[in-house]
Amino acid sequence: MPVLILTGPPGVGKTTAAASLVARFPRAVHLEADHFFRFIRSGYIEPWKPESNDQNAAVMEIVAAAAAAYAEAGYFTVVDGIVIPGWFFEPIRDALHTAGRRVAFAVLRAPLPVCLARLREREAGPALDAEAIEQLWRSFADVGELEANALDLGNESPAAVADLLARRLEDDLLVA
Repeated sequence: MPVLILTGPPGVGKTTAAASLVARFPRAVHLEADHFFRFIRSGYIEPWKPESNDQNAAVMEIVAAAAAAYAEAGYFTVVDGIVIPGWFFEPIRDALHTAGRRVAFAVLRAPLPVCLARLREREAGPALDAEAIEQLWRSFADVGELEANALDLGNESPAAVADLLARRLEDDLLVA
């Protein structure tokens, strides 16, 4: 089973869909990449700022190493985070390949108003301004050669998204 990198803009439902998907496996790990940023206690730079590049690269390498180790131990592993192609997808994918792991990649997309409404409904978590959220949302509007890995969801339930992901994984349609 490949390591699944599950991405998309804030509010699209990555974390909820990943939780639903991993619950279907007897041995599974859900790595939320955002948590790895929270481990930084001194010198933290907001990850969307240009000066955070070195920090972000280090965090993504650590995420990839953790994902590879869990997969090596026999766990179906999902990495959930804002992993934009052309930015951090390729380094994570390449690190997993170097570790001998197969990689699957899925981009979840929903209309911007759906993502914004979901973000407003959240009770916890860091707040992003609407402009930053829209910029991230636009980053997933066209993922180039990985467009076949994009799933346009509308307002699907997390269970329906997990069903779709499971089918695509089973059919080997998310290979990256």
